[in-house]
Amino acid sequence: MTLLFTLGHNAMAIEEPDFEVLAEREGYEVRRYEPYLVAEVDVVGGDSDGRAFRILAGYIFGGNEGGQKMQMTAPVESRDNSAREDVTTYAFVMERKFTMDTLPEPEDKRIRLLERQGRVLAVRRYSGGWSEAKFEKNRQALYDALARDSVRAAGDAEMARYDPPFKPWFLRRNEVLVPIDWPG
Repeated sequence: MTLLFTLGHNAMAIEEPDFEVLAEREGYEVRRYEPYLVAEVDVVGGDSDGRAFRILAGYIFGGNEGGQKMQMTAPVESRDNSAREDVTTYAFVMERKFTMDTLPEPEDKRIRLLERQGRVLAVRRYSGGWSEAKFEKNRQALYDALARDSVRAAGDAEMARYDPPFKPWFLRRNEVLVPIDWPG
């Protein structure tokens, strides 16, 4: 899937992971995602969004073996680290053209390269800012809808952010992603 952003007179396509919509329910979609690659980093404490973004952007903008520049993709994923309460894990999705063998090694050793396995997710879309309160409100609404439909969560919620910070907050696309047990 590809999104199109317009910047002034220039249009820029943003690549996203491939998925298939399996079902549409009140308040969420069920999607099957194909495997995809990410670069991820753990960040401790306040202003973790900005610090994580700078670390990961440094990697894709040339801070890697060979100085290779890569395209920005969407979404930027984030999740609380289940092992440490004060740690958040952030991930940039890598371009589809790469494999684990062809991704350049990061110069920053805090960055991990890994493959997200194919998975089925319940996804609730919302617009607006990236506050923890906004995410929590939508996370709870998704868990309530899953309980209503007797769908079992198979993992913790993640936030997916699709738009750059300069896009007006009320136009931003955000999602809550929850792995689920889904028949078939």
